[in-house]
Amino acid sequence: MTALHHPARRGGREPLARVPFSTVDEVTRHCLTPHEPETVHIEVHLPGRPDSARLRAAFTEALRRHPRVLMREAPGPWYRRRYEWELTSGPDPGAEVVTVPATGPGALDRARRRALSDAPPLTASPPVRLEVIDRVLLLTINHTALDGPACLRVLATAAELYGGRDNSPATPPVRPPAGAAPRGLFTEAGGTGFARVARVARGTPGAGRANGMLVAELDVPRRPKDAPYTVNDQLMVATARMIAHWNGERGGPPRPLRITMPVDDRTRGMDMPIGNGTRLVEVPFTPAELNRPTDELLRLTAARTRALKALRRPQLGRGAALLTAPALPVAVRSLMARTARRALAPWTSTTLLSNIGRVPYPLDFGEGVGRAQAVWFSAPARMPRGLTVTTASTGGRLHLALRWSAALLGPDDGARLCDLFAHHLDATGPAGPDRARSTG
Repeated sequence: MTALHHPARRGGREPLARVPFSTVDEVTRHCLTPHEPETVHIEVHLPGRPDSARLRAAFTEALRRHPRVLMREAPGPWYRRRYEWELTSGPDPGAEVVTVPATGPGALDRARRRALSDAPPLTASPPVRLEVIDRVLLLTINHTALDGPACLRVLATAAELYGGRDNSPATPPVRPPAGAAPRGLFTEAGGTGFARVARVARGTPGAGRANGMLVAELDVPRRPKDAPYTVNDQLMVATARMIAHWNGERGGPPRPLRITMPVDDRTRGMDMPIGNGTRLVEVPFTPAELNRPTDELLRLTAARTRALKALRRPQLGRGAALLTAPALPVAVRSLMARTARRALAPWTSTTLLSNIGRVPYPLDFGEGVGRAQAVWFSAPARMPRGLTVTTASTGGRLHLALRWSAALLGPDDGARLCDLFAHHLDATGPAGPDRARSTG
């Protein structure tokens, strides 16, 4: 986590501590567009309804216990060399961090739409919004400032403060031992060469909001006990084959795929660094690889993802690190970043798969409310990718969120992609019926 520094005193008031933007923060800030807000949504389903006043108090105290969340973008001239976060001692006056919208039919759907289309402003601290819809907690995060795992840590602290139950993180699962790497393995994002990678084929674009979303609950895929691959590798294969299948249905030629995968090396305890803490790697697939037998493709994917996770590199790669170096004013770097994004759009990865894995916290809010029964995340789906796949597991169930740009796909397209994903995920395990069900 970046060390804090204190700007000079102004107007006789004690100055607030400031933190420079990370590479992810700055690149996201440069490329913001009003019609595609950069939000992360976290949706927690509980067996009981929490008391809104108690929850507001618990969540506000949790913010104070993770003070890096309490921040807003510091103002500054166009010629400044860095964007900075200004840390505050509490939520800004007038900022409604916890709200209770009107209940009734469609209340959860409306809250989901707000999460996709209405980002908490960067100018107010904190840049998050928690809505209580009956027995559902819906947290909306401005992704320029924070990511999902960081805010899940804050929710776990709030649950412990609310219910008095221990919400310490579970021990992370151990990855299976490495097997022999299949022949033809490549690990770098450039392993597909300089060929343009496949884009998600256009369906029937939606209207009325920036992103659409479908959430579904599936069985966690089964695998042999001694398998050298993980559930994450099964999800990766299912995502790649889902897109290849979708594009093939629309007459698209076979092209290499690249799937962006966030890697999070942070601890999950109270000392977890808060912010945008993941680094991104890109997992490549050639059309020939996707036609290999499933077990062979899983083993290849396992070796590839293992090698990519082991690489040490800047969060978004060396190019982004160079682009965000404070050698030029931020206004100039912003223009350069947007120009580079447009120019490199044909080589942008096909999609993003973000697998949280087993939710590490019980999210137990105590008597009368209970422990989380389901947790969904969704990541922003701006063009040119236009589609993101996000998964987490709770209570032995897999919670899938497909999120798409309304400029690319519509609700019926999302339903078809969900069916394809479930089909190809089921094919990565022992034969069994497809038991996926959509929940929204």
